[in-house]
Formats: sequence, C-alpha cells, structure tokens
Amino acid sequence: MMATMLIDLDHLLANPIYDATRCSIGFHPLHTLFPIIIYLVACFIPKTRYIGIGLIIHMLLDSIDCQMTNGIWFT
Repeated sequence: MMATMLIDLDHLLANPIYDATRCSIGFHPLHTLFPIIIYLVACFIPKTRYIGIGLIIHMLLDSIDCQMTNGIWFT
C-alpha cells in the first residue's frame, strides 16, 4: 500500500512542480475523476484490492488537504 504513493509522480508534469495553494485532486492526471473511478473498481477485484484501497486512501487524504488549505474538496 505504501507503493501507491508513487502516484504522486504525476506532480512532476505540472508547472511549477510545487505550488502550496494548488489542489491536486482534479489537477494532476492521476488525480482526476476517471482514474479515481478505476481505483474504486480496483477495490472490489481481489488481486488489486490493496492497491485500490491504498489509492483511494491517497485520494481522500489529498481531498482533505485541499479542504484544509483552500476550503475546497477538488478543482
């Protein structure tokens, strides 16, 4: 499940790479709605369950970060 943090490699595609006020949910390619739906589906497939759960937890934590820093859940 810790390997699911590699999903943040898509932050390297942004310009600038780091912006403290940017919400990653809805901005970075692997943090958009379609991949999140795939992560949810992966939670119900036995072979990918732990990866899916790890990715959903990651998305939830990023959403909480958006709420805490910007007052929004996603962009």
